[in-house]
Amino acid sequence: MALMFTATPSIKKAVALINDLESSKFPLLLSRITQKLHLKDERTFSEEEEEKLQRTFELSAPDLELILQTLEFILQQAAYHSAKPAVLTQQLQQLELAEDKVQAIVQKWTASAKETVQKLRETTLVPKQLEDVNWRLNLQMAQANKSKLKIPNALFELGVKDQNTETKEKIRLEFTHDELYAFYNQLETIQKQLDGLS
Repeated sequence: MALMFTATPSIKKAVALINDLESSKFPLLLSRITQKLHLKDERTFSEEEEEKLQRTFELSAPDLELILQTLEFILQQAAYHSAKPAVLTQQLQQLELAEDKVQAIVQKWTASAKETVQKLRETTLVPKQLEDVNWRLNLQMAQANKSKLKIPNALFELGVKDQNTETKEKIRLEFTHDELYAFYNQLETIQKQLDGLS
């Protein structure tokens, strides 16, 4: 498996901070992060909760932020790579994470991996999604200065739904033959890349 984590100065600092966290409270922190991992626009903790965490773990705001971001990154990488527990353990140990923290992360990942990956798959990167497609072919036969023309064009109407507000909108596109052919080739390339990922 590819290396999931690189020991950057930021990660090294975060690892040192994580190693100093109280072991009994660490799994609770991980549970909350795992629950909110798939919510891209929502913070894991409210400002009030972060203040409580700062007092509980005796951390500054920037240090707490670094810890939260690093733990989210670790779990996101585990999800992206569908990491097996043994591989995740080995790679976390290479970061010099304390053994109790490694075990807590691996246990949390093992218990929630399937659900977390499923939720991340269902999460969309953009709030708008294509719902339906209508199309029509037109043939322009004349212009003001030309009487004999044959210019085909395709009109598309895309029905798009905003997942956040449930509102629908229609987007209209017009393609000449050459533009439609170029667009088709781009879609073919995208399809091949998607097929390569699955």
